[in-house]
Amino acid sequence: MPTSQNTPHYNLFINGAWTKASGGETLEIRNPATGELVAVVANGAEQDVKAAVAAASKAFPAWSRKTAEERADALYAFKALIEKNADRLAHLITSEMGKPLKEAKTEVGFATGLLRFAAENTRRLEGDIIPGSRPGEKILIEKIPHGVIGGISAWNFPLALFARKVGPALAAGNTIVIKPHELAPLAALEATRLAEEAGVFPAGVLNVVPGDGKGVGTPLVEHPDVRLITMTGSTATGKKIMAAAANTLKEVRLELGGKAPFIVMDDADLDKAATAAVLARFTNGGQVCTSNERTYVHATVYEKFADLVRKKISALKVGNPLDAATDMGPKVSEQELEKVHAIVEKAVSQGAKLETGGERLKGGVYDKGFFYAPTLLTDVKEGMDIVQNEVFGPVMLLTKVTDFEDALRQANDCRYGLSAYVFTQDLKKIMRISTDLNFGEVYVNREGGEAPQGFHHGYKDSGLGGEDGKYGLEAYVQTKTIYLNA
Repeated sequence: MPTSQNTPHYNLFINGAWTKASGGETLEIRNPATGELVAVVANGAEQDVKAAVAAASKAFPAWSRKTAEERADALYAFKALIEKNADRLAHLITSEMGKPLKEAKTEVGFATGLLRFAAENTRRLEGDIIPGSRPGEKILIEKIPHGVIGGISAWNFPLALFARKVGPALAAGNTIVIKPHELAPLAALEATRLAEEAGVFPAGVLNVVPGDGKGVGTPLVEHPDVRLITMTGSTATGKKIMAAAANTLKEVRLELGGKAPFIVMDDADLDKAATAAVLARFTNGGQVCTSNERTYVHATVYEKFADLVRKKISALKVGNPLDAATDMGPKVSEQELEKVHAIVEKAVSQGAKLETGGERLKGGVYDKGFFYAPTLLTDVKEGMDIVQNEVFGPVMLLTKVTDFEDALRQANDCRYGLSAYVFTQDLKKIMRISTDLNFGEVYVNREGGEAPQGFHHGYKDSGLGGEDGKYGLEAYVQTKTIYLNA
């Protein structure tokens, strides 16, 4: 938890108390825009995971037996604390991972929306009563919690992903041990501090153990008393988690990478589409799994659309993310920046045309952080590496297509299946989305941004299961069948 020193220190939160890491190790959290030290965080290890799971296991019986209304009241109280401290939490998000403050404030709002939905729906986890096969018999299908949930969240939405896992897990009567990402654990820890000081949750219900994948993530996945793992992160890590969870046969929910196609047909509102395409690509510096990763434009409007996006990209202001006028901040780390740059260079070497950007920004404020120029590549063709591999950075790709059939074919030619975008006024084309566009969520004539009451999920290498809405909430319960006789 924070101390009175100039640099805040946070410990692990286990069994209702702030606890130093068993190994005594710490993580330095630095601002990716300035390089400044933001906070020092305890770096957990296997022994800490064991302690957290033991606390969650001990707390589970009492928490699961609370009424739905009591669990809802706790989540409403948690939501209210986050709303009351929204500005501080938004500044923490910006400081630890670099997204513009205006986007961080939106993230805080999304986090409270997720908690609100979870609280509203504690009483909607409904079972069934089925006629029995014997006289007077009733068959009851109950929805009951799993037990201890293991949560692993990513760095790109440090508070929203924390709320996305904590809210439904606790609403359903589970307890949780969650590992915020080691690059950006502060918003989750600060939200937990608010809950602890207000006494929102009983000891052991919510446990937070920051650390890396080897020290915390793997022990959490492999622990036999953790009955469900919910993870947001890369596809490569998700596959490792699935393999590691096999020995204990626990349920796994994985929200992984994406390579969203953005289809623009000749009858689209081009200015609206161009605005949405730029938003869907450069929001959070392109560090969003639902980002517009491939833009497919009908040949008859390709040049006009390309001109529109060039102008909109050139108008983006890259700089200090705490500045209200900033549209895009830094990449989260130098490693992430270098990865994006290597992908761009490879695309150019394979024949893509670099229209703008394609380099690390230098000079002035840029020298202190990991800033990459908003980049536009045109003449992008099938077969290029950049068409298949997730960029996760501020790089827009434009590809010319001949018609809707061509767009669908190229869009579906991908190992990912999370999000997609379609801009057209043709109802017949829109109706085909259900059967012919193989992605879990599709945005029609709008930019991205899922809703708490929706269902955020993907196919293929984009993961298993899903988040949000009633279908996401039901992942946090299991069924019990009772053949009831007098």
